Amino acid sequence: MAYEKTWAANPKLNKTELKKLEKDGLKIFDEIPRYAKEGFAAIPQEDWDYFKWAGLYLQRPKEAGYFMMRVCVPSGILNNEQLETLAGIARDYGRGLFDITTRQAVQFHWLQIEQIPDIFQRLKRVGLSTAGACGDITRNIVGNPLAGIDPDELFDTTHIVREVYEFFQHNEDFSNLPRKYKMSISANVYNAANAEIHCVSFIPAKKVIDGQEVLGFHVKVGGGLSSAPHLAQLLDIFVEQERVKEVAIAITTIFRDYGYREKRHRSRLKFLVADWGVEKFKEKLLEYTGPLPSKGETVQKGWNAGYFYGVHRQKQEGLNYIGFNVPVGRLSADEVFEIARITRQYGNGEVRFCNSQNLVIPNVPDSYVESVLQEKIFERITVRPKTFIGYSVSCTGIEFCNLALVETKERMRHVAEYLDSRLQLDVPVRIHMVGCPNSCGQRQIGDIGLQGIKMKTKDKGMVEAFEIYVGGTLQNDGKFNEKLKGKIPAEQIEEVLVLLFSYFQETKLPGETFLDYFNRVGIEALQAELDRILTNFSTVA
Repeated sequence: MAYEKTWAANPKLNKTELKKLEKDGLKIFDEIPRYAKEGFAAIPQEDWDYFKWAGLYLQRPKEAGYFMMRVCVPSGILNNEQLETLAGIARDYGRGLFDITTRQAVQFHWLQIEQIPDIFQRLKRVGLSTAGACGDITRNIVGNPLAGIDPDELFDTTHIVREVYEFFQHNEDFSNLPRKYKMSISANVYNAANAEIHCVSFIPAKKVIDGQEVLGFHVKVGGGLSSAPHLAQLLDIFVEQERVKEVAIAITTIFRDYGYREKRHRSRLKFLVADWGVEKFKEKLLEYTGPLPSKGETVQKGWNAGYFYGVHRQKQEGLNYIGFNVPVGRLSADEVFEIARITRQYGNGEVRFCNSQNLVIPNVPDSYVESVLQEKIFERITVRPKTFIGYSVSCTGIEFCNLALVETKERMRHVAEYLDSRLQLDVPVRIHMVGCPNSCGQRQIGDIGLQGIKMKTKDKGMVEAFEIYVGGTLQNDGKFNEKLKGKIPAEQIEEVLVLLFSYFQETKLPGETFLDYFNRVGIEALQAELDRILTNFSTVA
C-alpha cells in the first residue's frame, strides 16, 4: 500500500512539487527506452528535470542534447568487473572522460539519449545503478572507502551501507523527497566521510548496555552546504548496528512528510532541523522507532578529510592499501582500464574512491607493493603528490554544468600546478574550488575556498572571477571558512594566491598547518595582506 502524501493538499506547493505529484521521478526509467528510439527531439522540455532521478543532467548547453551521468558507488567501493564496465562506458560513449566526485560516485559526460539503454544494461549486469545519483531522493551513500580493511575503523560498515542503499534503490515510497537527501555511514575514527556536511550521518560510537560494551553509532542530522551552509547536529541517541536501516528509514520518513515544500531554496533537511531543534527532532524520531538508548561515547579522534596517500598496513596481516592522488578527480578511460589491470595483477581487483576525489588500491601483498609503485601510470597518479595538486578539489564547472558561473576543473589543476612550481610548503593546504554557490566542490570546508563569481570590469565588461574564503575544517564538529573581502579576476588568481601563500610561508611557525595559523593570526591579518596584494595589482594595472 502506497504511503499517503500528506503534503499534497498544501496550496503553497512550489511548481516542482506540483509536477512531482503528477508523476514520480523514478517513472523516467520506464520512458527512457522510448525516448532512446525516438531521439532527443522527442523529449518534451518539461520532462527534462525528470531525468535527474535516473542520474542524468543535461549538460551545458541543454539544447545540444548531451547528458552528464552519475553512477552510485556506495562507500566508493568497486570490484574489478564494475571498474572495467565503467571504463568501457567512458571509452565508448563519454569521450574518454571519467570523473570521481566528492561523494565517491563516478561521473560521465557527452552521453546521448540513444546510448542510455545500453549503458543501463551494462551497469545492471555488474550490480551498479544511477537511481538516486541525482534528484529529490536519497543520493549515493558516502562511507569509509577503507571499510573492511581499515585499522582505524571501529567495525566494518560494508554490509550496513549496502543494506541501507539497497532499501532506497528504486523505492517509490522515498523517491519524492522535498529536495536531495545526503547520507553517510562510516566507522572510521578520523571522520573519513565528512559527517558534518550531510543531511544525516552515522558516526562511530560505543556504549555500555546491560554491562556489555556495544559498538554502534551516534547520529548527526541537518548538515549541508550550498548558499546557506549548516553543520550537522548530534542527536542524543545511540544506534546499534542492526538498527541503522530502521533509523535511516525513520529519519528519511520525517524529511519526506515534514520537510518544507513551499520554497525550493528552503527544502533541505537542514532547514527543518534548524527550525525544530534536535530535541524535537529526536522526539519525532522516537515516534517511529520506539525507544533508543541515549548517546554513548563518540570515538572520533580527528579528521583526515578523506586523504590516504601512500602505503599503509591493512587489518589483514601481510596486505596493504595504497592511496593515490588523482588530480582534481579526473581520469581517462585508458587510465581506468590500466588501473583495473593493475588491481587484478597485484590485488584482488578492487579499487576504492574517496570523497577527496582520489583512489585507493587495497589488498596488495607485501611482496607486490614495490611492483605496483613502479607501474608507469603512477607517475601522474602518484602516492606522493606535491603540496597543492595533492589537496585540490574541484566541481565540474562551466565546462558542463548549467549552474556554474566560471570554469573550474582544469583551472584548479593549472592553479595547483602553478603554485607547486613556485612554492614549497612544509604542510599541505586544502584548496576547494567551486563554480557557483551550490558548492559541489565543498568550498566551505577547505583551508582555502575559491568561489566563482561574475565581476564587472571597466575595460572587459563581465569577467570570470573568484572570492577567497579561509579557515574551513571539520575538526571538532566543524567550522566553515570565512570570506575575505575582495574579488579577484580569474586571470589573476594564480599570482594572487602565490603572494598570499608566500605571506603564509613567511609568517607561519615550523610545521604549523594553515588552520592552526588561521586560528593564531585571525582573519584580519590575511585580509590586510590580501588588501595589499590587490592594491599592488590595481596600481600595476
